Amino acid sequence: MDMPLRRIDSLVFDNSFARLPEGMHARVRPTPLAGVRLAGVSTEAASLLGLAAPALFDEQAVAWLSGSEAWPQTAPLAMCYAGHQFGHYVPQLGDGRAIVLGEVKTAQGHWELQLKGAGLTPFSRDGDGRAVLRSTIREYLCSEAMHALGIPTTRALCLFDSDEEVYRERIERGALLVRMAPSHVRFGSFEVFYYRGQYARLRELADYVIAHDFPALRDTPRPYLALLREVVERTARLIAQWQLVGFAHGVMNTDNMSILGLTLDYGPFGFLDAYEPGFICNHSDYHGRYAFDRQPSIALWNLTCLAQAMLPLFDADDGDAAAAQARDVLAVFEPTLSAAYAAGMRAKLGLREAQPGDAALGARLLSLMAAAGVDYTNLFRDLGDLQLADSGADAPLRDRFVDREAFDAWAAEYRARLRQEHSHDARRQAAMARANPRYILRNYLAQRAIERAEAGDYAEIEHLRSLLSQPYDEQPAMREYAAEPPDWGRAIEVSCSS
Repeated sequence: MDMPLRRIDSLVFDNSFARLPEGMHARVRPTPLAGVRLAGVSTEAASLLGLAAPALFDEQAVAWLSGSEAWPQTAPLAMCYAGHQFGHYVPQLGDGRAIVLGEVKTAQGHWELQLKGAGLTPFSRDGDGRAVLRSTIREYLCSEAMHALGIPTTRALCLFDSDEEVYRERIERGALLVRMAPSHVRFGSFEVFYYRGQYARLRELADYVIAHDFPALRDTPRPYLALLREVVERTARLIAQWQLVGFAHGVMNTDNMSILGLTLDYGPFGFLDAYEPGFICNHSDYHGRYAFDRQPSIALWNLTCLAQAMLPLFDADDGDAAAAQARDVLAVFEPTLSAAYAAGMRAKLGLREAQPGDAALGARLLSLMAAAGVDYTNLFRDLGDLQLADSGADAPLRDRFVDREAFDAWAAEYRARLRQEHSHDARRQAAMARANPRYILRNYLAQRAIERAEAGDYAEIEHLRSLLSQPYDEQPAMREYAAEPPDWGRAIEVSCSS
């Protein structure tokens, strides 16, 4: 059934973060972009607001969502936060190019609408407050693709192109993304008040987060410890999902870590093509701090920073006791991540039951893939074609490996493991297809859409968004989008300015 076409002025705003004390945010209005025009709309994200996509093409909707006109119900603001960037504490960051319009309330929950690239704020730190078209397209596509993969993420409602010139590594067109999340509070939102010694503000922020996003924690004996534990567990499960799908964030600073355990702030991200554990997707990350295989340890490091910032909130007799409480909560991270990753890897391998040797079985396959540079996504997807009967039909799989005999040995072990649980080929293949995507947002696909958009053609953006909204479906007519990158696609470099 088609969704009834509601006008955007039917949205109801609450603006709860705007009611927090001055100092937690700065009131600021968006700066209109020159020659702004709508370049993409996510039907699925619009439905979360009770809107059909055509409602966003209305002239008034374009004016409000692009920041060209003041939206009467909203209370625009930039959020204040700090953060550890590449391991070094920066005492004040804040929304330097993002402005939260307000919070839309629906029957299903609440969604903050944030304009990313909306102009200067008091936190811009010599920046121009703008985003460029290429980075906006990348975030628009990837946040919606991650949601379709089942990974917690901010959402992208729509994106705007413009005629405004913005300088990054070259002169580019300015653009704007309308981003959605129940909350944009970050680890760094807590850090700024801890390091300023503003513990009353720290408590007010924690109370707000609990009341707004974790109301079930209000009546627990130690709500702030319970909040930390919830964030630790959510973050652990999130990182496990990143590792399982082959996603590298690229800039896991504490100001880019969501208190809700969402994937936040898509900049120099990248999905694995060839399996490379030490993959670095951000060419500004000269020392590989945020390499793919370091994401779990960096996530724990970031959570430790958050726990440090929350110490004054814990019900303890002294600092040592509070630190001990925090350490106990942080100790939950590794087993939570390991359990989530193990369950996810079993699903990728089509295993129904947990057995002691499963982790080693998966690790040996990854080792073979790394040695041969096998495409991560395609290998796992096509592994579902392997049959229990060793009929010699493994050639399409084994030929991807340098050491074919080593793959044969692994495949024999894998078949024996499948037989232990009486696996059935067709049922297993169907289950593996639900756990292993056929389509991901490869860098070369995003780059192709960017180049066409820069030439004034936005069709490929919508084409990709639609394809990636069903990443587990075969979509035979679209199989070219599952291809490994061409040589030029392997050479794409993405930086923090992306």
